[in-house]
Amino acid sequence: MDITEHILSQHHQQRRMFALLDEIDQEDADALGAVWAQLANFLEVHAAAEEEIFYPEVLRVGHGAGGADSAAEETEDAIGDHNDIRDAVARANAESPGTDAWWKAVIDARLANSDHMAEEEREDLADFRRHADLRTRHELAVRFLVFEAKCAGGVDSANKDPEGYVAEHQ
Repeated sequence: MDITEHILSQHHQQRRMFALLDEIDQEDADALGAVWAQLANFLEVHAAAEEEIFYPEVLRVGHGAGGADSAAEETEDAIGDHNDIRDAVARANAESPGTDAWWKAVIDARLANSDHMAEEEREDLADFRRHADLRTRHELAVRFLVFEAKCAGGVDSANKDPEGYVAEHQ
């Protein structure tokens, strides 16, 4: 197992779940709501696992990659992205599935998540692959999966201060 491969795999799953929303009959609020509930939880647990397991290690071994000057810059940006995703998820969760307001929030979540994944793949994951040994990558993958299993029912979705997060974990 490799934490970077696991995160990439989850990114693919997130993209597939957003695409599934496109495939559902737009009048079927129950189906839209069910898929959205699963996706929203997945996004929140994934972000929490990254913040608990992955990003402290990026700060420890990273140097910056893909346009970021440092691991701290990569991490601050990622935590800010997670906040943007959380905000859009919260807005969607406050609306009735299938309504215009719900779709607007879901699209905002999709855009924020897509931007985040692209940047994370280009910067954080590339940086970590270059600087973390395979044993560390394996151990983090196991810890990440255990964290997700323990939190499958949901996590605290409160936003985090990106600068405070970096200061706390450096």
